[in-house]
Amino acid sequence: MAKQNFVTLADPWRMLLFLLLAQLMVAFVGRSIGPLGVLIGEDLTLSKSQIGMLPAALFLGQAIVSVPAGFLTDWVGSRKLLVLASICMGLGFLLMTFLHQFWLVLLLIIIGGLGYGSMHPITNRGIIYWFPLKQRGTAMGIKQTGITAGSALASLILLPLSVAFGWRFVLLCACMLLLAGGFISYHFYRDPPELTQSNSSTGIVQFYKSMFKMFKNKALMLVSFSALGLNGTQMCLNTYIVLFAYEQLKISIFLSGILLVISEVCGSLGRVAWGMISDRLFNGKRVIILMIITIITALASGTAALITSAPFWVMVPIVALFGFAASGFNGIWMNLASELVPREQAGISSGISITLGSAGAIIIPPLFGLIVDQTGNFSSGWFLITGMMFVVFALLASLSILNKKRNYVI
Repeated sequence: MAKQNFVTLADPWRMLLFLLLAQLMVAFVGRSIGPLGVLIGEDLTLSKSQIGMLPAALFLGQAIVSVPAGFLTDWVGSRKLLVLASICMGLGFLLMTFLHQFWLVLLLIIIGGLGYGSMHPITNRGIIYWFPLKQRGTAMGIKQTGITAGSALASLILLPLSVAFGWRFVLLCACMLLLAGGFISYHFYRDPPELTQSNSSTGIVQFYKSMFKMFKNKALMLVSFSALGLNGTQMCLNTYIVLFAYEQLKISIFLSGILLVISEVCGSLGRVAWGMISDRLFNGKRVIILMIITIITALASGTAALITSAPFWVMVPIVALFGFAASGFNGIWMNLASELVPREQAGISSGISITLGSAGAIIIPPLFGLIVDQTGNFSSGWFLITGMMFVVFALLASLSILNKKRNYVI
């Protein structure tokens, strides 16, 4: 007689805890590139554009792996891949701490990015399967706070420790913690019973059929290209806010790092808040939330562009609002990308959307840095972000019209 699997009401939230742990630890190491960029830049004698290539390399790895990771997640479930993604991320960044050549450092960041990028479809799949529609926005928002919380902890812990002891040793220790977190998540997390009982045997031919079908999904493409702009904006904020405050506004490096912490903490709050607002006030609608986020981001970046000198306390509310919007959109994006398709295709749908969205984080931060290098100030870079938000808003408006024609409620 087959063994029965029973699920209690607490099980989804317990599983969310371990998905959150894995997401947080991967971000703690991967997103440390932002706050540590100023120190890595000084160590390797990098220009602003080259510093922008550090997160771009991370997201290039993410773009390469997201679709294959989505396929594997749909095929074998999330549990085994949680630890494999953690190992890939941890070993890539651990080896990077021993290198001094810029291009080799970029190569190891790309390898680490394979683990970083895999974690998104892996954990998204868990959310889609464990939670009903009316709870997914909140659950996805909580899970996505692992990214901003990891980045905030990197700014709060790794940056001051790196100033004191050197970024290489501190990052190596962080990689060891990541590996431990990956094994803990693997040990305690379980895939939903319905998934383990009826695991798909999807072949490579079916994978390619599913993938090309996704690229023909106009709504998914509009979401993904909107995310391209928002993703690039988020990484520009994470990569350059410390440099902007430290070099242009003459705020101390410690307080400049605190601005990044504020941005990421508010981003964490935003991921939960936007999910709850979507679930409870807008009945699960996601597109309108992304449009609101885009407007707030444009206002915040435009304000930053107009500031040439300001004390720390003036920057706090601006950065808080910027982070709440630009770093808070991801949960809504992940929900929307997953809900536009049948849930058994949620992994590959997330993977494709992440691949396209990652292009923003690959292209825009180096472009932002190049503009700053050429003009000698950050204002033109922030205006670039503002202009980009107008394009994103137009894409989302098109998506809203398309959904109304198709009677979609998302």
